[in-house]
Amino acid sequence: MFFKKRKRIDEYVDEVNDNIVLIDVRSQEEYREGHFKGSQYIPLETIRNINIDKSKILYVYCYRGSRSASAVRQLKAMGYNAINIGGIYKTNKKLIGGKSWKLLL
Repeated sequence: MFFKKRKRIDEYVDEVNDNIVLIDVRSQEEYREGHFKGSQYIPLETIRNINIDKSKILYVYCYRGSRSASAVRQLKAMGYNAINIGGIYKTNKKLIGGKSWKLLL
């Protein structure tokens, strides 16, 4: 049996364009410590209040991937095309906010 290799979070971030919205569902403190350039901060607790065009693809991330998985389940139930791109701790990209997650592991 063949399995499709899952893309790394950095590959997803590189794909972001006008049709893709990058969403960070972590806590406000985590977001301030470092996030991807251009990401929208929508904490998991408020994901049901989202007001984004449903024609957009939503790339959702958190620290390890579990909160983003929960957010994606909720977003799909609301009719969004949402993809869990995993945890920011795996990134090699420079983050806005200054911290490198590699230093926290």
